[in-house]
Amino acid sequence: MRLKGLRIVFAVLTLGAAGTSFAADASSNAKDLVTTRVTVTGAVEHPLDLAVADLGRLPPHRITEVPLICQSGANRGKLENIRGVRLRDLLDSATIVAPDHNDVKKMVIIATASDGYKVVFSWSELFNSPVGDGVVVFFERDGMPLADDEGRIALVSAADIRTGPRHVKWLQGIEVRKIVD
Repeated sequence: MRLKGLRIVFAVLTLGAAGTSFAADASSNAKDLVTTRVTVTGAVEHPLDLAVADLGRLPPHRITEVPLICQSGANRGKLENIRGVRLRDLLDSATIVAPDHNDVKKMVIIATASDGYKVVFSWSELFNSPVGDGVVVFFERDGMPLADDEGRIALVSAADIRTGPRHVKWLQGIEVRKIVD
């Protein structure tokens, strides 16, 4: 049973990593990819559909600087002076459904961009480790809305060593999924 569960987790993590290969060419069609709403769906009591203005009314979280380090370790610049909300706070608002006490340990959260890019977080990362403090759905940089090249809503995991792979431009959906029984 445990081996089956590990295979499922590997498959989900592979799906998240695969988004880097199949994502659309952002430079040619950024205007078509811009997102102005994000949904929170799946194993939640209260699905959310939030516009940028709705996000602005939630408890703010600010990050002064996040270096963008790609999967290879190369430095791709940085995000500075971003404002958003912690992903954990959005999930708390939606209320994750976990009938059994241990269900949360079997949950993953999948963040999806409008170009098909996907990244994966475990419930434990977000709610039971320092990583969760730095996973931010953001909508402002330097007090201004995000430009077309990021959409109006994006996500970054600022506590990651290599932040680039979990920097999601054009964020459109967050899905909570139980992956094993």
